[in-house]
Amino acid sequence: MNFHLAGRMSVILMSTRRGAPYADQVKDSGRTLIYEGHDVPQSKHDLDPKTIDQPEIYPSGRPTQNGLFFEAAVRVARGGHAPELVKVYEKIHNGVWVFDGIFELVDAWKESANGRMVFKFKLHLAENSPAGEYVSNDELPHNRLIPSTVKLEVWKRDKGKCVLCGSRENLHFDHIIPFSLGGSSLLEKNIQLLCAKHNLQKHDKIT
Repeated sequence: MNFHLAGRMSVILMSTRRGAPYADQVKDSGRTLIYEGHDVPQSKHDLDPKTIDQPEIYPSGRPTQNGLFFEAAVRVARGGHAPELVKVYEKIHNGVWVFDGIFELVDAWKESANGRMVFKFKLHLAENSPAGEYVSNDELPHNRLIPSTVKLEVWKRDKGKCVLCGSRENLHFDHIIPFSLGGSSLLEKNIQLLCAKHNLQKHDKIT
């Protein structure tokens, strides 16, 4: 998690895969995320980080990333402050991260988990966000959001490269039949990998 990364928008990396280090959750068909704070750094001289309360401040008194996000969320919850905008990236495979969209940080709290205190952050998908990837596989409503399971299968099928030019840089998950023309987001066969150049050239045309 990075609050105001390089002075710009905040960024978090999350994972709901089996064995993920944190208990991140996806709710409301991907429109709500519950993101868990970060542990103390691993050190050969320390106890297991999973047995220690997640830190809010450093020994110097400066806030940790947990503390910065927590302060921002509490300001929103108390009213009078606009939510912090956060870019969310999700790990779908080892070494493979996908952009899940821009979310608003709307609340935060601390709770007990396995005998220690952890931070929880609540984020809502921002209006007009360019992404937001989650719907459950058993849902059939017409939805622009592409499930992570579909993305992973498309990544494997297309071998992690643009289907038109073979580029492995700046890839996008593209609807073959555009969403605006009735194309499904829930079917692997309607999703393909395109580089940014070919995705922009296509726009809403059917290839």
